[in-house]
Amino acid sequence: MASSAGLALCGQALVVRGGSRFLAISTATSDDGSLFTYDCSAAEKKVQENKGEDGQPVDQGSDTILASTFSKSGSYFALTDDSKRLILFRTKPWQCLSVRSVVRRCTALTFTTSEERVLVADKSGDVYSFSVLEPLGGGRLELGHLSMLLDVALSPDDRFVLTADRDEKIRVSWAAAPHCIESFCLGHTEFVSRILVVPGHPELLLSSSGDCTLRLWEYRSGRQLHCCDLASLQEPTEPQGHKRFAVSRIAFWVQESCVVLLCDCLPVVFVFQLSAYRRQLEFRQQLRFPHRVWDVAFEEERGLWVLQDCREVPLELWRPADGQWQPVPDSTVSQRLCSHLRGSWAMLEGSATVDDGFRGLYKATFDNVSSYLKRKEERLQQRERKRRQSPPPGAQGQNKKMQAGRMALGC
Repeated sequence: MASSAGLALCGQALVVRGGSRFLAISTATSDDGSLFTYDCSAAEKKVQENKGEDGQPVDQGSDTILASTFSKSGSYFALTDDSKRLILFRTKPWQCLSVRSVVRRCTALTFTTSEERVLVADKSGDVYSFSVLEPLGGGRLELGHLSMLLDVALSPDDRFVLTADRDEKIRVSWAAAPHCIESFCLGHTEFVSRILVVPGHPELLLSSSGDCTLRLWEYRSGRQLHCCDLASLQEPTEPQGHKRFAVSRIAFWVQESCVVLLCDCLPVVFVFQLSAYRRQLEFRQQLRFPHRVWDVAFEEERGLWVLQDCREVPLELWRPADGQWQPVPDSTVSQRLCSHLRGSWAMLEGSATVDDGFRGLYKATFDNVSSYLKRKEERLQQRERKRRQSPPPGAQGQNKKMQAGRMALGC
């Protein structure tokens, strides 16, 4: 449910994806400029998947990358694409280890902390696990929801699987026995778009939703600690202020305990400060951009990398200075990265027209009460008019009796 253009970063390894391709670069100053590219359209496809049950050809997808992530150490990288494939890579050096089929198109994926498995969440509401140590092994169904899953996360000790769905729920399940549910984090009033277990604070969870809120949870108990209304933080003059929007990325910077949010239809990034001691989020700043922002990611040593729809500066670095976030003046590293992206701009350019997909996830509302009350009022008014126009009950019968009496006297 995210744009086909995106960022993934672990240590000094940075991946930029667009369409069916991705480009892996190092942010190290001493890097010799080497890079790794991969195109999913060239990946193998199983022949038996090309036909449906009736023997007719079926849609094989566009090969567009839907989600991607690094393992905790950065030794592995995985992605899922629109052709229902999970592709696993080793990063040191870069090498494709396997191409495996998944049952449904996936919306999110994550590695276990042990880096032994990768979990993928799909549109049908299921979570499958795939072995990393046996890269050709099939998937195993772990758990399921009754609605579409939009994100999946793991506790740092791999004990709990956290899943977010379209029906406003965050479920916390035991990884060893996923049918055992530890808790639900309930409170959102629209689909839960993103969840993040806070690095360095393994008991805390951040979540965002189509209800325009950012919430902080103690997820094992399901207790909500804080709620921020993002719509109230927008300036009144902004034309988007009256529209609904959802967060497409939550990123956390351990060095500054900083939380940034990227929204799917706003050219801004919200910056918050997390106070783990007080269990609160404090709004700090709103970063504005003249171009569409595709994705954001933190590099612990440098700051916030921003991937944007701007060919001249596709990748921009931001850091706090004197209490305010500012773009970092051009450095050797940023110039080198931007040069690589300009050379591969074709893979990003097509992402400018890709819809993020959140728009179709909002609940449809039908107001049939107003029309019912209106019809009821009309019926009451019609009865009142008829009552006023007709004589009172018994009046007509009394007149007939008087006329009969007069006739009798006359006889």
